[in-house]
Amino acid sequence: MTDVLSRTVRNCPLIDNHAHNLLRPEFLDLEPFESITTEAEGSALKHTFTSLPHLRARKQLRQLYGCKHTADWEDILKRRAELLQHEPDALWKKCFHGTYAILMDDGLGAPEKVHPFSWHDRLTEAPTKRILRIEAVAEHIIQDLLCNASERNLEAPEFLIDTWALFTDRLEAEIMTATKDPDVIAFKSVVCYRTGLDVEPDYNECLLNIGKPFEHYIVRCIRKRKFRIQRKIVNDFVVLKLLEIISEQAPYGQLTKPVQFHTGLGDADISLLRSNPAFLQPLIEQYPNIPFVLLHSAYPYTREAGWLSTVYKNCFLDLGLVFPMVSRDGQISILHQALEVVPGSKLLYSTDGHWFPETFWLANMQFREALEVVLLANVNSGLLDIFEAITLAMDILFNNSNTLYDLQYQVDLQDRVRSLPQALTLQPKLRKESFRVNIMDRFLKKHASIKFVYVQWLDYMGTMRMRVLPVASFEHLVRSDGRIGISLGHTGTLQNDEMTPTVNKIDQIYVEPDLSTLRRCHNKDPLSAAMVLGFWRDCDGNPVKKCPRTGLQTIVDSLSVRYAISLFISFKIEATLLRRTNDANDPFEPITTTHAWSTLSSEQWLAIPLLAEIAENLSDLDIGVQQFHAKAGRGQFEFVLEPLPPLAAIDALIQARLVIHQIASTHNLRATLYPSPLPGIRTAAHAHISMTPTYDELRFWVGGVLNHIDALCAITMPEEVSYRRAVDNQWTGGTWVSWGTQNCETPLRRVDKGRWEVRCIDGMANMYLAVSAILGAGLLGLMYAQSTEDLPRDCSSNPSQLSAEQLKSYNIHKKMPVDIREAHRALEDDTDLREALPAPFTADYLAMKKVELKLLADMTEENRRVWMIERY
Repeated sequence: MTDVLSRTVRNCPLIDNHAHNLLRPEFLDLEPFESITTEAEGSALKHTFTSLPHLRARKQLRQLYGCKHTADWEDILKRRAELLQHEPDALWKKCFHGTYAILMDDGLGAPEKVHPFSWHDRLTEAPTKRILRIEAVAEHIIQDLLCNASERNLEAPEFLIDTWALFTDRLEAEIMTATKDPDVIAFKSVVCYRTGLDVEPDYNECLLNIGKPFEHYIVRCIRKRKFRIQRKIVNDFVVLKLLEIISEQAPYGQLTKPVQFHTGLGDADISLLRSNPAFLQPLIEQYPNIPFVLLHSAYPYTREAGWLSTVYKNCFLDLGLVFPMVSRDGQISILHQALEVVPGSKLLYSTDGHWFPETFWLANMQFREALEVVLLANVNSGLLDIFEAITLAMDILFNNSNTLYDLQYQVDLQDRVRSLPQALTLQPKLRKESFRVNIMDRFLKKHASIKFVYVQWLDYMGTMRMRVLPVASFEHLVRSDGRIGISLGHTGTLQNDEMTPTVNKIDQIYVEPDLSTLRRCHNKDPLSAAMVLGFWRDCDGNPVKKCPRTGLQTIVDSLSVRYAISLFISFKIEATLLRRTNDANDPFEPITTTHAWSTLSSEQWLAIPLLAEIAENLSDLDIGVQQFHAKAGRGQFEFVLEPLPPLAAIDALIQARLVIHQIASTHNLRATLYPSPLPGIRTAAHAHISMTPTYDELRFWVGGVLNHIDALCAITMPEEVSYRRAVDNQWTGGTWVSWGTQNCETPLRRVDKGRWEVRCIDGMANMYLAVSAILGAGLLGLMYAQSTEDLPRDCSSNPSQLSAEQLKSYNIHKKMPVDIREAHRALEDDTDLREALPAPFTADYLAMKKVELKLLADMTEENRRVWMIERY
């Protein structure tokens, strides 16, 4: 059950409740990039390269940039410069993946050096909101008032009095304007950096003592032209003036806009002793209608800040800055300390990202990782149940900031997490608010005539297995958080239930319906029924590594979390429609013989009602069909499905195939995916996979997928007949390990930027396993980051018609496997790919396929063809 929590933590949209502007491109070199993991400056900065935060960030930046795992700091900087020069938008998009909104303190950098806060709207789903830094406002007012002042002005007795009056009037006006500005959602003070957090809590007392300090401050401004406020009483006054004004503006009993305070961690400017948030206790008490947000985890005073956030209703703790400024163990310890006493509703998250987009990316990645570790520990120890942990994660990442800052974002977080795609289907027993129960209730209310539910799962051989439950039994199963127990041994049997060495008759797996796949059956089904696909779980409800759907989702999650890569897949279903005959020697014949690609002969025209019936039923099941048309073979047609995230795309594919088979059966036809059902007919199952961002696509597809393609064929082309389909000069992907833009004679066709077609794949494959292997190979390409100069080049010709010298010019050196046995050997030898896939998968799969090979080899060729057509 913990996989649901992990997916939520990794993918829930977040509100970054405190960050700063990015530098404009021309000023990027003014700040040392190594400062992203430290508050050290100057000569102290040179030691950061040996710190744990830096070493960890270096490793993660290699992933972000697609560098080799051996890349040193100079290599990383070089790669970063290339990305900033050629694809800055893609890098920004990757760094801000998952960020819904940013609340920005734009008072850190000089306006001419940073992008304005509104510029950052392009990076997030919601517009950037502004946090008004009160010290910056006060200093700007003074600078404006004294722009033409000189020491001669100081001689006039009324000058200081007038300056004070103008200063306080304008400060009050600026604050009043900000309270009404919808773009300003909070205020901030950096008094911690100036004179410390021990602010005088009595406003009147501060006024009595401000005369001389203010005079000294003004004299210094005029003589040195330095306007930074660094006199305690003056600093205290600015803070108190803000608190006084906004507390008076709020209606009785309502909270004001929050005020953020820098606390704890900072550079050498700060007095660490006076950065303890405990000093703020009198202020928090004095202004109970003002929400105080204690920034930066108050590290190293997290426990003190936690106590304040616990005992004062108007105090909140921000969990920021320590990501990525503190080691992984330190971050986990800080989260544990924060959760010791602080209610989950009082915790907020921020990156404190500034200058560089990578600061946001590192903070988000590291915070999600630490939060997952801490919440899982609490769940595993029994202190939290899954529902409580998921709620806590969503509150910290999104809900608490949305509420505190009155942002009023209307986002269904559970739906968003599920649609990434994630199978958020597990909740505690008998919870009325259970996400699964809600889905089921809505579905059954919409389809009240449903009497039965097919609970389905696909085994390693691509055989659909299922149980039929009366709807009352299905409802009970879901409401009680139940599952269907089956013998573990059934995961190791062949299409005819013949046993293999992988059969284990001792244990069980439990099929758990994934209600994101719940669909009404087509209108020709003999039952008034629905269908739903399932995950495999153990007796405690935890994921089973052998589960094809779980294995795929694990790899998709890894690409999303580690590389911010999102994927969409569109499948083409090629099916040959066969009519049964009375000829025992040739029991099938195609429904059309006058047939060619994308034609509509008289025979084909007569088949149109059947094809339309299939398309209409798929549409009724919310399976989008973009088009259908005739293929080149007799009786062969193709349905193109809409692109969806990987797991959802394959779920739709499996259910769509079932509909095609069944609708055809009602017309006494057999729809088959068999790669060579009749002489001259070649049937594939091409997959179009789109990835964003696109700047690492060559490393993913050429350095990863193509580099492992011979081993992949053992899974994507799983039968001996598969290799009769893939030949040269027949538009079937050819026999050379190569790729090309719009080249149908290569096994990998680059359709467009970021969109690739895998052509060495057919309908015999378990598509969950096939896509897992493809994405796993792509993941290896990103991890090892081979130089693109060493990879096969974009081939603009038919490789089979090139000379040896021409092949060499494209870096084409290897041929595809000639048969299934060669593909099996390649998979056995490819230890990297095997390790990238779920641990028990490849060994079990290969053992089962060897038994299947023997089973099929004992048949005559015609019997084997019929046997497979009846099953695929």
